[in-house]
Amino acid sequence: MAARNLITDAANTWCEGCGNFAILHSIKNIVGEFEKDGIKPEQIVLVTGIGCHAKIADYLNINTLYSLHGRAIPYATGIKIANPDLKVICCVGDGDSYAEGLEHLLFAAKRNLDITVVVHDNRVYGLTTGQYTPTSPGTHHGKSNPPDGSDFPFNPLKLMLCSGATFIGRGYTGRMDHLQDLIRDGISHKGFSFIEVLQICASFYNKSQCYDEHVYDYEGDVGDMGRAFSAASEWDYNSDARIPLGLIYRAEREIFEERFNNTTSDPGARRKAVLEYLGR
Repeated sequence: MAARNLITDAANTWCEGCGNFAILHSIKNIVGEFEKDGIKPEQIVLVTGIGCHAKIADYLNINTLYSLHGRAIPYATGIKIANPDLKVICCVGDGDSYAEGLEHLLFAAKRNLDITVVVHDNRVYGLTTGQYTPTSPGTHHGKSNPPDGSDFPFNPLKLMLCSGATFIGRGYTGRMDHLQDLIRDGISHKGFSFIEVLQICASFYNKSQCYDEHVYDYEGDVGDMGRAFSAASEWDYNSDARIPLGLIYRAEREIFEERFNNTTSDPGARRKAVLEYLGR
């Protein structure tokens, strides 16, 4: 039997130099690795939000779902609760998840859902050609804010540490091998995995030179919350400070699915429960 082609034949419309290519091929390679370990592509579901990042659902030949803008995580939550045996990956943008969908991100971390959220953080709304987002620097003049900027960015890693995520990391599309390892480890982690990816937007906010000059591999104690806060605080998304990459924090905690009494791994029992709930 011929090996399954994990890249579809859909025409790719990302801009030349877009960091999304590195994320696409990282996940494609990870799915291939999982298949060698006995985890079939059919056991993986990719949920996306709305934005340039979401086109990854068109290009990966696995189970995918486009959600509403900012609502990818609730869809991923429902899928995981309905079938805990699935590996659920949620690809979202920084505008998609840090603006419209922030409350869903916080509650998924708090509940320690066993899903992996990969944030394509290009720090700009690329699909709508350049508006600023919650991680744009204070001086950024996009198409929706004043010429001298309007406010300051928040720090998503610190927010996730406060919210209860049990796997927190940062990758960069300019280091695909490193990024691929980080995403694979996040998917394999039992609990809520948050991976922020510094993703280059070649057309509207190209930070390649800045990131190349400032990123470094973090090697602290990933089980130490204090060290993790220090690492997350090193760069405030508004300065030229050093930017740590890699796993920042990891902990073990009971996952939400284990506390959800209606969860069952038996497909027949799940179907029966759903039909009974619907009164059929």
